[in-house]
Amino acid sequence: MAFGWFKKKQDSHQDIKDPEISLPDESDSACPAANASKAAGEPGECEAKVSGEENFPGVLPEPTGSEGFFKRLKNRLSRTRKSFTQGLDSLFAGKSGVTPEMLEDLEELLITSDLGVETATELISRISRKATGIRDAEALKLALKEEIRSLIVTLSEKQAQMKTRPHVVMVLGVNGVGKTTTIGKLAARASREGRKVIIAAADTFRAAAVEQLAIWAERSGADLVRHKAGADPAAVAYDAVEAARARGADIVLIDTAGRIHTKANLMEELKKIKRSIAKAMPDAPHEALLVLDATTGQNALSQARLFNESIGVTGIAMTKLDGTAKGGIVVGICHSLKIPLRYIGIGEQIEDLQDFDPDRFVEALF
Repeated sequence: MAFGWFKKKQDSHQDIKDPEISLPDESDSACPAANASKAAGEPGECEAKVSGEENFPGVLPEPTGSEGFFKRLKNRLSRTRKSFTQGLDSLFAGKSGVTPEMLEDLEELLITSDLGVETATELISRISRKATGIRDAEALKLALKEEIRSLIVTLSEKQAQMKTRPHVVMVLGVNGVGKTTTIGKLAARASREGRKVIIAAADTFRAAAVEQLAIWAERSGADLVRHKAGADPAAVAYDAVEAARARGADIVLIDTAGRIHTKANLMEELKKIKRSIAKAMPDAPHEALLVLDATTGQNALSQARLFNESIGVTGIAMTKLDGTAKGGIVVGICHSLKIPLRYIGIGEQIEDLQDFDPDRFVEALF
């Protein structure tokens, strides 16, 4: 197998390393000392904010259809596609078959597209077994499409069903990945489908996050459960689930902090929230949705590993795919961690967050 490029570049190529998780500084992220004495799940005073969609005309546009989204997806992935396909075309310049040198160049292309070393290695191994039948760039693209599609992990029909009411979703992610906006878009989608939604503002360390959720709650017609600034996040989550059960809500979306002093403190806080949710509803949370920013490349993979090891991630929402030339991170994360990709975001509009379709995504990459 041709791995010469990786051996030569290992010390100098930043993208193939496994970087530390990046947690942006937040001036208002300090956890008050008083929170240390609060028991997980202890209910506190909460506010509920209910606002009808009729007060916000035009905020929840009708979906434009799967074909329209595919066109937007293909357009928004243009940077990734241009980098990827031009590289594949250049591999076959003046050649009539796959050579060991070409496999080295293909390995480099896959890694620089942020598929990651592990995924690139697997793809090179598979392509090499098909080498005799690959005579031109188009044949190589077809082979890669087939193999990439087979590496992407998606939800089974059984997993996708929401069997419990309320369906409790704990939303995870570091600050800056678009977590709060993703929650708002999911709430808007659910409300448009006729479901009653409750949003829990459990990132009590960032006032801006709570205010942003309040706006999304108004726009989507969802209820918002919030406490005072600096309150115990676990208590907010507990109250939200209790409120959802009392009000007959269909879905609870729980926002969580993305930075608390250190990685260890953050994960302990999230575990506490998870335990508190289980006290309010024994089989909850039903989902642990991790939001990742595609533009961060391999750092997104590091984040996914850390959150999965600590909390147990059940699904991923990948945002900002329209702003990167390294959309291959989608494939790398799915293959490396075997976690289903639930949603992809390709823009700022509500309809730009969609269920992930592996077939359409792979088509849009080429």
